Amino acid sequence: MTGNGYIEAARRRPASMADVARHAGVSSQTVSRVANGLTNVDDATRERVLSSMRAVGYRPNGAARALKYGRFHTIGVIMFTLETLGNVRTLDAIATEAAAADYTVTLMPVPDPTMGAVSGAYRRLSEQAVDGIIIIFEASLLDRVEITLPPGLPVVVIDSNAGSGFAVVDTDQALGARQATEHLLGLGHRQVWHIAGPTSSFSAGHRVESWRATLEQAGIIPPPLVHGDWTTESGHRAALELAGRDDVTAIFAANDQMALGAMKALHELGRDIPNQVSVVGFDDMDESRAFWPPLTTVRQNFREVGRIAMERLLAQIDDPDAPSQTTLIPTELVVRESSGPPPAR
Repeated sequence: MTGNGYIEAARRRPASMADVARHAGVSSQTVSRVANGLTNVDDATRERVLSSMRAVGYRPNGAARALKYGRFHTIGVIMFTLETLGNVRTLDAIATEAAAADYTVTLMPVPDPTMGAVSGAYRRLSEQAVDGIIIIFEASLLDRVEITLPPGLPVVVIDSNAGSGFAVVDTDQALGARQATEHLLGLGHRQVWHIAGPTSSFSAGHRVESWRATLEQAGIIPPPLVHGDWTTESGHRAALELAGRDDVTAIFAANDQMALGAMKALHELGRDIPNQVSVVGFDDMDESRAFWPPLTTVRQNFREVGRIAMERLLAQIDDPDAPSQTTLIPTELVVRESSGPPPAR
């Protein structure tokens, strides 16, 4: 049968490995090696086999390959929300790293931050044949229990107080808040006010604790917190409470969007930034350098968080006895024009 004949035959039924072998003029064992990603095939032969796979429409049976080699080359990601910058960038980094390792990603959003919702998502992913799971926690569990999942699948947790037994990867939230607060104190400000994220957020809580501790270590009694919900609007509302006070000369917002809202409120009330009030954010979103004035902020390395999380998960997939560990990714203070010395008294 001619090459075109093999193609026509394959179109009348699902293409088989034998069809590929006949079309490429190689053995079925060679096609199997290529389909399974083995390296004992020379480059020219591999390209010929891959070309024949495309020509006859052959798709390797991933499920059968997984049963044979014990891998599905799919990971699951459980997360509560895609509304925050950090979650979106972290998920993007995980997907990029997974693709580089020849893995696909199955996303499993959960409706509310409870242990029951997490367990249900874990069970559904287990049924969909994944090799491991990454859990991205933005909020603390409403039922206030530690993560407890049945054994069997490797798990890496991002941005959470996961408790013992899990590999954890997170931005060093405490370092970032300390960098922001120390920067403002170093400029000569006698007090630093904080617009915090929601009380349900792990990362917001870590930033509050570090901001408070940094002030206390400097001999300063922390002022009352003002809470937002990560949005620009909440930062605007919070800053309106602060901007009318002459003693407010420095504001540290827990993310850049709330910092933007705070700057809007200050502009509306005629407070000059930074000559009267300095503002520092957290995240270093792409637009931060375009704020007016450009925003001093704490840069999170979301790509590194995603990369390390995927690296830790693959290590567990390769070796179920790999030790669990917590990895904190350092932050970086990016100084721009929104922060400066306090006004002369």
